Amino acid sequence: MRRLLTALMILLVVFFAGLSALVLLVNPNDFRAYMVRQVEARSGYQLKLDGPLRWHVWPQLSILSGRMSLTAPGASVPMVSADNMRLDVALLPLFSHRLEVRQVMLKGAVVQLTPQSEERHPQGAPVGPKGGVAPQESERGWSFDISRLKVADSLLVFQHENDEQVTVRNLNLQMEQDEKDQAQLEMSARVNRDQRDLTFSLTAHLNAADYPQRLLASVSQFSWQLQGADLPRQGINGQATLQAQWQEASKTLSFSQLNLKANDSALTGQGSVVLADKPQWTLDLQSDRLNFENLLVSDAATDSAAPQQGQQQASLPRPVVASEVEEAQYHELRGFTARANLHARVVRWRGLEFTNVGAQLANDAGMLTISQLEGHLGDGKLSLPGSLDARNDEPHAAFKAQLENIEVGSILKAFDYPIALTGKLSLNGEFEGDRIDARAFRERWVGDASVMMSHSRLEGMNFQQLIQQAVARSNGDVKAQQDYDNATTLEQFSAAATLDNGELTLNDMQGRSSLLTLTGEGALDLVREQCDTRFKVLVSGGWQGNDKLIAWLKETPVPLRVYGPWQKLNYNLEVDDLLRKRLQEEAKRRLNGWVERHQDSSKSKDLKKLLDKL
Repeated sequence: MRRLLTALMILLVVFFAGLSALVLLVNPNDFRAYMVRQVEARSGYQLKLDGPLRWHVWPQLSILSGRMSLTAPGASVPMVSADNMRLDVALLPLFSHRLEVRQVMLKGAVVQLTPQSEERHPQGAPVGPKGGVAPQESERGWSFDISRLKVADSLLVFQHENDEQVTVRNLNLQMEQDEKDQAQLEMSARVNRDQRDLTFSLTAHLNAADYPQRLLASVSQFSWQLQGADLPRQGINGQATLQAQWQEASKTLSFSQLNLKANDSALTGQGSVVLADKPQWTLDLQSDRLNFENLLVSDAATDSAAPQQGQQQASLPRPVVASEVEEAQYHELRGFTARANLHARVVRWRGLEFTNVGAQLANDAGMLTISQLEGHLGDGKLSLPGSLDARNDEPHAAFKAQLENIEVGSILKAFDYPIALTGKLSLNGEFEGDRIDARAFRERWVGDASVMMSHSRLEGMNFQQLIQQAVARSNGDVKAQQDYDNATTLEQFSAAATLDNGELTLNDMQGRSSLLTLTGEGALDLVREQCDTRFKVLVSGGWQGNDKLIAWLKETPVPLRVYGPWQKLNYNLEVDDLLRKRLQEEAKRRLNGWVERHQDSSKSKDLKKLLDKL
């Protein structure tokens, strides 16, 4: 045991003696000009090292530098700058005049991917071929290799052309590559912007064998958390895996085998983007479930009255930034072109669950065309193809709506309309406006549609019962059938609807059931939630009493006006006037009969003149 310890001590003494001799005999500043030349020869970038280089021997043999910067040719600002840099080097290759850098570490670095840091060639200067050849081994006294890169607690500033800068904080990156240019990458960072906070981390395998012409990436783990303004209170948590590829010649980033999850929603598919002046997107996505209620904040709070006191908001609103020039709505659409196909098995939105949803969209620098947007809701089907023209300061949206057998009660509930109406709705119409949201549709959209409903039921008012009870009160010869159902049911209903900036006009209303038929017209104020409608209701069943009067009632429409706030409707029946008019007509008919039977009487002539005046 003593001999073993003695041998170990001798080895340690020899190791530290050799290391100390190397540190004393080799000056790290001798590598300064060499590293600058190598970086420029291999990449064209200018490496600048301020201050002297010095050795650091424990726990890893390293070369420490002061402030450093890496600048692209012709750039006005460096792409990478840091207050210090550490180069972890291998010991034994130094004895063979080889500088083998195992790891480059930057802490507190600033990485700028902006137009100012991009490579710029002087006007008229010749451009050499891509992938310049580095000096051969015989032309230099040292060889130079890097296998690992580590960036800790750093800052990334990203900007594309004239877009706003995006600042990525707490950037931590570690990359390790082998001699075949296969690399493992781990990265985490945090972005805070517009009162939103995004934290993310990823693990990926990179294939840089053909870099810079082509770069392949296999992302095995990508997770993030997004919280803040205009988001659900619980935020959005997600994970993703995908295969990605960068093509330098065409500036194309493509991805495939996407498997993305966000809260309880999921997406799979593939896509690509060409990074031109206006990026060109192509997407083909599928989903088993998309729950927009956990991804987006519903605009119901802005559509209806303000929430009651003490009611908690779903999320914080985004800040309003004062500006001399107000940006046009949907101006983001002008900055790119896109083609997208989406198919989702289930989509949940505003409490509605759609199935077999399909969408085809195309954006041409602000001209958004939705050639297909369809799905099923319950036993019904709906289709909403349309377009949004955002190329001008005043956007214009137009949609063609086709609904078949959609439960109208669920639609009214989803958009907070206080109307107790149920039934299967079918609609065919065209509408247009300036913004695509529920509030704008209520207040500023226009359009026309034909409306049909089957098996409809309006709670709170029984037209048949109102008319029959009114007649029974005015005439004791008729009794109304007792009906305790406080609702009006119709087997079929149809109308022509016109929407004009918040006012919905219903013309040519026709409805029928086994007990009544009706016609009418009216208007609904969608903003103030009031209505004023006039009907002529013909009650054909449920009468008891005088047969002649009942026969007349079955053939005589009764005027009925329904008006007032939706939650407290009022009505007005003209039954008394109708019965009084019937009595007058009956009296006139009998007097005319008496005149015809007594034409020779002088009294009949006077009565005839009187009747003619009536």
